[in-house]
Amino acid sequence: MKRKEMTDQLAVIDQWDICVIGGGATGLGVAVDAASRGLRTVLFERFDFAKGTSSRSTKLVHGGVRYLQQGNIRLVMDALSERGLMMKNAPHLVKNQSFVIPNYEWWESPFYGFGLKAYDWMAGNLGLGSTEFLSLEETLAAAPTLDPNGLRGGIRYHDGQFDDSRMAIHLAMTAADHGAVVLNYFTVEEFIKESEDISGVMVTDSLTGSQYRIKAKVVINATGVFSDSILKMDVPDAASVISPSQGIHLVLDKEFLPEDTAIMIPRTDDGRVLFAVPWHHKIIIGTTDTPVEQAEIEPKAREEEIDFVLQHIRDYLTKEPTYEDIRSVFCGLRPLMKGTGKTAALSRDHQITVSASGLISITGGKWTTYRRMAEDTINVAIQRANLSMTPSLTATLPIHGYLEETDFNSALYYYGTDQEHILALVKQQPSLGDQIHDHFPYIKAEIHWAVKEEMCMTIEDFLARRSRMLFLDARASVEAAPVVAQVMSALLRKDESWVSQQIEAYSFLAKNYLPSDKSVNE
Repeated sequence: MKRKEMTDQLAVIDQWDICVIGGGATGLGVAVDAASRGLRTVLFERFDFAKGTSSRSTKLVHGGVRYLQQGNIRLVMDALSERGLMMKNAPHLVKNQSFVIPNYEWWESPFYGFGLKAYDWMAGNLGLGSTEFLSLEETLAAAPTLDPNGLRGGIRYHDGQFDDSRMAIHLAMTAADHGAVVLNYFTVEEFIKESEDISGVMVTDSLTGSQYRIKAKVVINATGVFSDSILKMDVPDAASVISPSQGIHLVLDKEFLPEDTAIMIPRTDDGRVLFAVPWHHKIIIGTTDTPVEQAEIEPKAREEEIDFVLQHIRDYLTKEPTYEDIRSVFCGLRPLMKGTGKTAALSRDHQITVSASGLISITGGKWTTYRRMAEDTINVAIQRANLSMTPSLTATLPIHGYLEETDFNSALYYYGTDQEHILALVKQQPSLGDQIHDHFPYIKAEIHWAVKEEMCMTIEDFLARRSRMLFLDARASVEAAPVVAQVMSALLRKDESWVSQQIEAYSFLAKNYLPSDKSVNE
């Protein structure tokens, strides 16, 4: 993924088969599906890959226990099937995660237990493990920090867990491996139309100011919560299709959940599921469901949302977390499709529409079903543009870095086979093995790899998405920013003013990931 080489191709290729707008889970999945079918594919992302919603998930690959409660059996079965395929195709990024549902009422064990048995059955031969009924002792052994007062026992079930933005980067690399051009920091300014039909896009390289006229047989809108803005670029008075909902996550130190088992609270006050999940030696707790009127690229957690999560998790833990314990707060927007009632009840099903001008839009969905969404979208695109119909390969297509025997305790595990190249850099230049920050295992060689091979253009790209330091400990990431900026400036041939600007901009951004210093409302 070398940005200059890919940018050079924009001036060489006269017409693309597929032009994708959006570099999140859906857009990248579409690019992988198209490129692996042999279609000439280009993708443009306005910011960095997975800058928005796709880097701010609960880090779960799952069928959706909440959708099972709602009776949406088809969505659950489709998602469970996709969960299994995602684990098979990216074993270096997706792992089996066990969850415990603590039971404090007599009816919870049979009610949730038999529901999760059905969950297992729906997964079929792609299941990750059988649901078990646990005694009080077994429950506390799995999650020793659970409040034992009134605890009757628990239920253990299995789902998948992954690193979302790392998956996004590897999807981009997979698309590139199959010949696609994928570019971050490219803004789609307007559509090119011929006889009212879209025939391409005008784009601007945000980093250089260069503009390009891109001709394409099909243009696909895969911009998630920003889908409405692209629809209105096509038709100014187009009706809105997205009802964004905000969800926050708190990151705490592992002492609050020291074992490797996650906790799932099946019902909160607003009808959502609350998770406490181990991730990169921290604990992620979330999420909320707050309707918002406008989609923003950097949504901010509200104080009442933070209080909501803290208050709910405090009911279940012996050690009660406070604001001082929060290492980072991250906030994402769900691209829910328009409907009635609370956003917690709106559909995560995906929907594909084709406008009168030929713009194909894919909306809805979630990370777990990204592959199926992409396959369906390209099938529509092939029919629309009368392209040669080649079956999708992605059900069995290995994701870049594919490594079957992955040691998830290894510091570089999420690179898969690429970790060999990073270790080779350290062997050539031992100083690249130096840690970026004392509290994290990230090393300078990872910065080199990110800049040279993963299209990392800013220190935010590295600290937020190539590594996950911003999401794991916002304060520590600010402390690491000068080191990252200096290493990147040498690689990108930038001057000290660039370093200063990057550090200042990043420090300002990181404030959004730090809660105000206060005690949780009683």
